[in-house]
Amino acid sequence: MAELDDPDFELDVLYGVNGLADGLPGWARSAVTLVGEWGLPLVLVGLVLVAWLLVRRRPDAAQAVPGCLWALLAAGVTCLANVPIRSFVARSRPHENHPDLTVLIPEKDGYSFVSDHAGVAMAIAVGLFLVHRTLGLLALALALAQGVARVVLGVHYPTDVVGGYALGMAVALLLAPLALAALTPLVRLGAGTRWLGWLLGPSGTAASRLAGGNAAVGRGPAQPAGTGRPARSG
Repeated sequence: MAELDDPDFELDVLYGVNGLADGLPGWARSAVTLVGEWGLPLVLVGLVLVAWLLVRRRPDAAQAVPGCLWALLAAGVTCLANVPIRSFVARSRPHENHPDLTVLIPEKDGYSFVSDHAGVAMAIAVGLFLVHRTLGLLALALALAQGVARVVLGVHYPTDVVGGYALGMAVALLLAPLALAALTPLVRLGAGTRWLGWLLGPSGTAASRLAGGNAAVGRGPAQPAGTGRPARSG
């Protein structure tokens, strides 16, 4: 296992950002804790649902909807990828080495590097940006806010957040081609069924059916009924 040192410049940032919590009244501390622990992740998931509602009616819905699904799956993959990283680095929480910090979630345990919250937020933001630029930019802003909130809460070092950003971005970008190659045919297949037809809107479903019917183009157009020449009697 490797243990990260705490350089002076990081401690300066840590105390500066965490110090924002010092002057907060009790209700504000509770609000920041709720937002930083649960609020921002839920809003990011909500943005993915909004993006799905918007892109499912686009002409390229058969490709865009799998992108929305990947934004959520990338968050899960980021958490799984972080498990061995945390065990290898084994970095203690900031308050364990610096008890004078303001800690708004004192019961937080486990290793500190890298931040799951920051990684998940960035994975969702990058995944969304690939399918919807406006919502993606909004998600990126929320991901930055999520990282700052983790330092304000006193549960992560700044480099824990930066590491989380790097991990989430790497997962969302590097695995996107493979993930979309697998998800796109599954979404098209599901959209053609009775129970999962709601995955794509009317235009997306039509495009999916058209793509699925392209295999029949090589057989030539079907002859309308009654247009064939009548057989001559002998």
